Amino acid sequence: MGSGSQFRLLGQRRYLPFFIAQAFGAFNDNVYKNVLVILATYQAASYTDIDPALLTNLAGGLFILPYVLFSGIAGELADRYDKALVLKIVKAAEIPVMALAGLGFVLHDIAILLAALFLMGMQSTFFAPAKYGILPEVLHETELVGGNALLESGTFLAILIGTLTAGILATRGDLSAIISAILVIATFGFVVSLAIPKRAPASPSLRVDWRLWKSTWDNIRVAYESRVVFQSLLGASWFWFYGALILAQLPLLSKTVFGGNEEVVTTMLVVFSIGIGAGSLLCERLSGHKVELGLVPFGSIGLTLFAVDLYFASPAAPSPTELGAMQFLAQAGAWRVLFDLGMIGVFGGFFVVPLYALIQQRAPREATSRVIAANNILNAVFIVAAALFGAMLLKLGLTIPKLLLVTGILNVVVAAYIYTLVPEFLLRFLSWLLIHFIYRLRKSGLENIPDEGPALLVCNHVGYVDALVISAACRRPIRFIMEAGIFKIPLLSAVFRGMKAIPVASAKEDPETYRRAFEIVAAELRDGNLVCIFPEGQLTADGEVAEFRPGVMRILKETPVPVVPLALSGLWDSIFSRKEKSPWRRLPKGIWPKIALKVGAPVEPAQVTPEGLRKHVVALRGAWQ
Repeated sequence: MGSGSQFRLLGQRRYLPFFIAQAFGAFNDNVYKNVLVILATYQAASYTDIDPALLTNLAGGLFILPYVLFSGIAGELADRYDKALVLKIVKAAEIPVMALAGLGFVLHDIAILLAALFLMGMQSTFFAPAKYGILPEVLHETELVGGNALLESGTFLAILIGTLTAGILATRGDLSAIISAILVIATFGFVVSLAIPKRAPASPSLRVDWRLWKSTWDNIRVAYESRVVFQSLLGASWFWFYGALILAQLPLLSKTVFGGNEEVVTTMLVVFSIGIGAGSLLCERLSGHKVELGLVPFGSIGLTLFAVDLYFASPAAPSPTELGAMQFLAQAGAWRVLFDLGMIGVFGGFFVVPLYALIQQRAPREATSRVIAANNILNAVFIVAAALFGAMLLKLGLTIPKLLLVTGILNVVVAAYIYTLVPEFLLRFLSWLLIHFIYRLRKSGLENIPDEGPALLVCNHVGYVDALVISAACRRPIRFIMEAGIFKIPLLSAVFRGMKAIPVASAKEDPETYRRAFEIVAAELRDGNLVCIFPEGQLTADGEVAEFRPGVMRILKETPVPVVPLALSGLWDSIFSRKEKSPWRRLPKGIWPKIALKVGAPVEPAQVTPEGLRKHVVALRGAWQ
C-alpha cells in the first residue's frame, strides 16, 4: 500500500475527491478575496469611501479572524462526527456565501462583501481541521508525506491560479463573469465533495463545547499533551509567520526596490508558488516514504540562506522607469532574485510538509482534528504577528531588503530554539545527511520491522554511527541500548542523549546503570515501542561479528517480543570504525561510498539463542564488512 509514486493517490477515491474539493475551495477563496481587494482599490469610489489601504488590511483581518474565534469548535466537530460529512456540509455552505457575495457586487455594497468575506473565512476555518484530520485516516503511514505534499502543492497552485484569475476578472470588470465564476466554483467543489467516502467518527462520545474561548483553550491543551506535536505546531506556525512576512513584501519589493509594475509582482508570486509546490513534491522522494524529520532542519537552512541572499541580490536603487515582466527579467540580478524566491519556496516545502505529516502521525487518532484546529489558531496569531512585526520594522526605517535580511537571521534564532527543545529534529537531520550526502545506503528487508507493536532489533556493531544509520532507515522511532562509556565522548554524548539512547554497563562495573537499563527497555517494549541492542557489547576491533552477550535473553525473559536481526555492511572501512588508529588513514577512499543495511525475518522469542541470533546476523551481512 505504501509503495509507488505519490501521484497514484490522485487515481483513488479515498483521496481524489477530497483533494479536488479542497483545491477548489482554496481557488475560490483567492478569486473572491483578490477580486474584492482589487476592485476596492482601483474602483473604490463606486463601493465605499474607506481608504483603500485600510480596506485591504480590513479584508485580510476579517478573513483570518474566524480562525482565531472558531477553530476550537471546528476541531471538536471534526473529531465528534464523520469528517467526510463535515467536509460536505462545509462545501455546501460555500454556495450561499458566494451568492451573498454576488449580491454585494450587484448592489456595490461593501458591508455585504466584507460580511461574505468573513463567512468565507469561517467556512475555511471549519474545513481545515477535517481536511488535515482525515489524511491519517485514509492514508497508510508510508503515504502521509506524499499525501501532504500533494495537498500543499495543490493548495499553493490553487492559490496562485485563483490570484491570477482574480486579476483577469477584476481587470475586465464584468460583474456577471465574477459572480458566475465564484458560484460555479463553489457548486463544483460541493458536487465533487459528495464522492468523499464516509468515515467513522474519531471520537463519537466527545461533547462539543460551543463556548468560543473554552473550546479554543481545550484544543490547545490537547495539542500540548505531546511535546513533539506541540513544538511541531509552533514550527509550522513559524513557517506561516515567515511566509506571510516574505509575501507581504513582494509588492513593495517590486515597486520600490526594482521599479516593477504588477506584472513583476505576479512573476515573483508565480515563482514562489512553483517553488513551494516543487519542494513539497520532492519531500516524498527525499524522505523515502516515511515521515523524515531530517528535512525540517534542511528546510530551515535554505529559508535563511536564500532570504539573506535576496538582500544581497537587491539593487541599490530602483529603475528610473517602470518595468514590466520582460524588462525586469532583462535587468542584472533579476534571475538571481527569482531563483532566491523559488528556493525559499522549495525549502519552505521541505520545512513544513514533514511537520504536518508528523503532527498527523503522532497526534492521538481521536483528537487529530482538534490538534489541527490548535495549529490553525496558532497560524492565525503568527500571521497577524508577522503583519505587525513587518509594519513596525518598516516604521522604524528599515528598507524592504533589510527586512528580508532580518527575517532570514530571525529564522536562524527560532530554528535553533526549536531544535534545542526537540533534539529529535536535529538528530534526524544528521541521520538524513549521513545516508544521503556522506554514504549511499542500500536497504533491504525493511518490511520485516513491524509497522506497529513491540520488537527487539539486534545488529552487529561496526562504527560510531550505526545507530544513526539504522534510525535513518527505519520509519519508526527506536530506543538504542548503548555502552555507557560512549556517553563520555563529548560530541557523541550529545548525539546519543538527544536520541534518548539507553546507557548500559556491566553488572560488575556499574550495577545501578545495568539494572536501570533493563527497566527502561522492559517499559519501552511493554508500551509497544522498538528497542535496538548491539549484542556484541562494543565496536568490532577486527571487522568480524563477535560473540553475542546474554543481555538479549534477559530482556526476552521479562518481555518476550519478536526479535528482528539486522546487519550493517560497508562501515568497517569508514572513518567511524576502529579499523585504523590514525584518523587520517580512516578518511573515505572514494566519493559517496556505499553501505548496506539488511533486515532479516523476525524470530519468535521462544526460538532465540545468542548463538542463533549471531548466525542470523552473520548470514545477513555476508562477506562484506
